[in-house]
Amino acid sequence: MKLLIANGYLIDPTQGINAGKSLLIEDGRVVGTMSHSDPVPEDAILFDATGLIVAPGFIDLHVHLREPGQEYKETIATGAAAAVAGGWTSICAMPNTDPINDNAAVTRFIVEQAARAGLANVFPIGAITKGSRGEELAEMGEMREAGIVAVSDDGRPVPSAGMMRRAMEYARGFDLPVVDHCEDRSLAAGGVMHEGVWSLRLGLRGIPALAEELDAWRDCALAELTGARVHIAHVSTRGAIEAVRRAKERGATVTCEVTPHHFTLTDEAVDGYDTNTKMNPPLRSRDHLEAVLEGLRDGTVDAIATDHAPHHADEKALEFDRAPFGITGLETAIGLAFDRLVHRGDISLERLVDLCATNPARIFGLEGRGTLRAGAWGDVTVLDPTLRWTFEARRSRSKSRNTPFDGWTFQGAAVATIVAGRVLYVHPSAEGRLRPAAPAYDVG
Repeated sequence: MKLLIANGYLIDPTQGINAGKSLLIEDGRVVGTMSHSDPVPEDAILFDATGLIVAPGFIDLHVHLREPGQEYKETIATGAAAAVAGGWTSICAMPNTDPINDNAAVTRFIVEQAARAGLANVFPIGAITKGSRGEELAEMGEMREAGIVAVSDDGRPVPSAGMMRRAMEYARGFDLPVVDHCEDRSLAAGGVMHEGVWSLRLGLRGIPALAEELDAWRDCALAELTGARVHIAHVSTRGAIEAVRRAKERGATVTCEVTPHHFTLTDEAVDGYDTNTKMNPPLRSRDHLEAVLEGLRDGTVDAIATDHAPHHADEKALEFDRAPFGITGLETAIGLAFDRLVHRGDISLERLVDLCATNPARIFGLEGRGTLRAGAWGDVTVLDPTLRWTFEARRSRSKSRNTPFDGWTFQGAAVATIVAGRVLYVHPSAEGRLRPAAPAYDVG
């Protein structure tokens, strides 16, 4: 099958392209770029991208899909459906399933379920330690052969520096990045929101910024010592941003991501005790949010990731102290990035593509992704920077609705998501652009 994405404005930092070009995809792979004046190839499906941005497919490095074990919250299929509706062509699945993805059998199950769904690419992340208990290293080599692209104990951070050092050395042998949720549990124990003025006002136990920063400094130092590839997940504090910045200056192979909720909301949003403002790391104070923005502007931050964490409504309906951490994010992230970063002048469109496509592919070594070079996978995210739209949680593709952004209006969105040359999602505003209508696509 041939697909021509015609008349768009193509941004691909890997080739230095920032210009009006058409893009031809055949049999799932990029053939190359064309001039707008070139004829449409015979038998090609045409997507008219006039006035739109054509970018390499966006990659989310941090998603919780809940399957196996908690399918009432999310399945691989529903999470992948939410991903393509949000503009993500690839998502990386954290290992905190039940059972935990700490062996090749679970990894293969995730890969097979993703292939069966046939939506976004799903790349599993394996556990660092068996059962994510921080005691014994998992079989990274076997999981690597089965399809993992990184290792992480995610919400159960490795508590021992000695164990983390061994994990980094072991992972380096398999060329796997180590992803860490930085949190010193002895400092964070019992906390449910950021420790600060608002936790005092609301009478809620706080999680100090130092709990994240101590582990971030530790991991950066261990990255220097071991030479491992280390990726700091959902950075939310000024000190953690600084730790990454200094490690980069010293030549350590350290990268980091930030989430849209951490560059959009502060701990003041917890006023009212809405459990959809409860996540870990927690929403921080204005000073920390400004540090995250600084990191996005100066290049310290490498990626935007959602930390999509679906929960059933009954779980989030508990008291704030008892409700689980986490919010959904796959369908609101790009709108927030446009609305809060691009349109406010904090980052350029090219920087957005770097943060959501080019850098994520590089960080996890996803060959043929994050680029529109000839021969690469035909994964494309088509963007409309001007589209005004409102997110309605009740219409989400995710099984869960735990979001603080229900009813928010954004300017800017992904209006088409293309995976291996298949048009899997088209926003209603762009429905008439696809000719003839391809049988695989979904109008939002």
